[in-house]
Amino acid sequence: MTSPTPDPQAVCSPVTSSAIFIVASLNNGADVAQKVRGWCADIAGLTRSVGKRVPSGNLSCVCGFSANAWDLLFGQPRPASLHGFREFGVEGRRAVSTPGDILLHIRADQMDLCFELATQLMSALDGAVTVIDEVQGFRYFDMRSIIGFVDGTENPVGRKALDFTIVGDEDPSFSGGSYVLVQKYLHNMKAWNALSVEAQEKVIGRTKLSDIELDDAVKPSNSHSALTTITKDGEEVKILRDNMPFGRPGAGEFGTFFIGYARSPQPLEQMLENMFVGNPPGNYDRLLDFSTAVTGNLFFTPSADLLEDLAER
Repeated sequence: MTSPTPDPQAVCSPVTSSAIFIVASLNNGADVAQKVRGWCADIAGLTRSVGKRVPSGNLSCVCGFSANAWDLLFGQPRPASLHGFREFGVEGRRAVSTPGDILLHIRADQMDLCFELATQLMSALDGAVTVIDEVQGFRYFDMRSIIGFVDGTENPVGRKALDFTIVGDEDPSFSGGSYVLVQKYLHNMKAWNALSVEAQEKVIGRTKLSDIELDDAVKPSNSHSALTTITKDGEEVKILRDNMPFGRPGAGEFGTFFIGYARSPQPLEQMLENMFVGNPPGNYDRLLDFSTAVTGNLFFTPSADLLEDLAER
């Protein structure tokens, strides 16, 4: 009899209006690994404690680890497809790899819930990690990205969301887990807004107002939607996105925190190769003329059961 798949972390949580993304690196020290392992068993409890204060707030937290962190904290075996972030592209248009050992993806319908949980989780890690990047994201009008187009339209839902994101029998020791790739993009909004709506639609491959995909006869092959649609053996392979806008208008900073969950890194990496290298090479994603990736990391999120068990590794 096949063992049931362990409960995943909150990878397929409902869409929320707020999020905090934290990427941290492990500090040096003899007691760091032990402290972080013990913290793994506390994440679920801290999330429940904070979330109970506003039961309708849909608070959740997903924690992931890089290949480097997995080796240092937990040793072997390692998730079968976990490796360092793979860079793609050319000079001036590159998906860059940046430091990061631990990812926290905290979501809720209220930023105060995200803020409180992030505070409690980071307090419990005091001295063990150094924060590399922290982004507070917000849900923009009509589920739109900061460049004005609806984001995540093609996300899988229901059973399909689990099928495309959760590891199964292909890696039984890590079933219930998921791979997650994150990048922080900064946008040149002045140049983007100088384009006509029609020109923007050809860059994205969808209509701006109604969010309808352009017909193949008029959609450019280097549009964002064309290059990020991944197929294998004639079937589309989907990923689950929960991107969030962020920014500091006073500083002229406008960005998107991209986060994609998948059952394997392969479709995520194929998407980046199509975007940054091009398909065929040179036919790159024209959105990258207005958007620059400034971070890049790949993590594995163990199942909720394994996350607690890792405290005993």
